[in-house]
Amino acid sequence: MPTPIAEVPYFSQWESAAMTPEVLRDGKAALRRDPLWRASGAGSVEEYARWADQVCGMACLKMILAHRTSHRWPVLELARGCAEYGGYVEEADGTIRGLIYAPFTRFVRERFGIEARVVTEVTAADLPTILREADFFVASVHPAIRWPEAEPPGRGGHLVLVTEATAEGVVFHNPSGHDRAAQEAVRLPLEVFGGFFAGRGVATYFEEHPC
Repeated sequence: MPTPIAEVPYFSQWESAAMTPEVLRDGKAALRRDPLWRASGAGSVEEYARWADQVCGMACLKMILAHRTSHRWPVLELARGCAEYGGYVEEADGTIRGLIYAPFTRFVRERFGIEARVVTEVTAADLPTILREADFFVASVHPAIRWPEAEPPGRGGHLVLVTEATAEGVVFHNPSGHDRAAQEAVRLPLEVFGGFFAGRGVATYFEEHPC
């Protein structure tokens, strides 16, 4: 069933949500200036800066969990737990690979009792059908979706939390939106969303569903 957007709290993937323009401009140097970095659960500002650009999926999960339980899980705590299942892989050179969907579904099922299903090879037009059964859909989109009026430069590479989808369009929270309008309860027509959508993601369910 669709989840009313007003009931879903918004969280950025960095602790200071207003810092997105700085992060886009300065990268990790900006993240090291985030005065709220400790709230992420990181042990140091360097750990925070290394992970913050990778945890859009954990920000989506934080929103789901806060909606369900009212508890605000630190994103780095979620990321470490997900990494134990293989949802993130830290390479020898320090880079981080993920989110990897299949391990993520096991993580949320075993740690939080949330059923999840990897969805691939779909279009934006399929989202209303998916959201008729699922509570949420974590969708892979191009990060440039924060500027939907521009021509999409590609598809995929970033995750947003879709809470509603109808024939008219989708409503979603974007963990890396650059301002309030691009962050929370963003509404786009299906065809516009589809230009950024990679056709894959993870559907989550609070109740058992047929696989």
